[in-house]
Amino acid sequence: MSDKRSDVSDWWTTSIIDMAPGQIRMRGRPIEELIGTVTFPQMIWLMTRGELPTAQQADLLECALVAAVDHGPQAPSIAAARMAVTCGVPLNGAMASAVNMLDDVHGGAGEQAVELYGWIDDAMRDGLEIDAAAARMIDRWQVERSKYLPGFGHRFHTPEDPRAPRLLALVAQAATDGTVSGRFGQIGLALQDVLNKQAGKPVPMNIDGATAVIYAELGFSGPLARGLFCLSRSVGILAHAWEQMQQGGRNKGPTPPDYRWTYDGPNPISEV
Repeated sequence: MSDKRSDVSDWWTTSIIDMAPGQIRMRGRPIEELIGTVTFPQMIWLMTRGELPTAQQADLLECALVAAVDHGPQAPSIAAARMAVTCGVPLNGAMASAVNMLDDVHGGAGEQAVELYGWIDDAMRDGLEIDAAAARMIDRWQVERSKYLPGFGHRFHTPEDPRAPRLLALVAQAATDGTVSGRFGQIGLALQDVLNKQAGKPVPMNIDGATAVIYAELGFSGPLARGLFCLSRSVGILAHAWEQMQQGGRNKGPTPPDYRWTYDGPNPISEV
């Protein structure tokens, strides 16, 4: 007869956390030793990767997290959080509503960019020069995935997204210091150059493309890159939801009530 207690305890297995009365260990490290000595970016790394990063790696990760916290109430996820609050939803519900919108189209480009950079990296390891590898993988992506290149182009920030050059400069410095290889920074710049030439105008690297460079340099997988973006953007979501609570308002929709949608069905009501 099997030990039922063991059956239950083995239902979930984890190497992340161990607990006993009066004891908590994260990845084998007592929590009391982590508190006050480990930063939040270092803790994120420890929890997701199983080891502590160097201070320089954690600093670069922190830069990516800071850069992506917010992009204004016109961003669908932020708008959803604010609207949820006006419907009486508490902060945790507003945050959940917003984070659930961070999928492939809105919020998923960072994960996709990490994958695209990986394709280019593989092509270079097979012998292609960086520009040729970038051009070939652009074609492949547009045939196999989408005409939209993840991490490039922006509705508002043209000809340049102010966040991207700063992040790329930090990657270049980290490469000089030996913290990262700099390989994915070069891949991002090569993609930028090829896209600019193809379009005949600047196609700016956006926040997803720039943070994807950092996540790839630091060895995070594409899905984790999306999760890290969700962590980062949650800060902005929380701030906007809290601000909306202070401002008040009830049942606010996406536009002021005097504005109407376009109806294209039968028997439209004619306005007097």
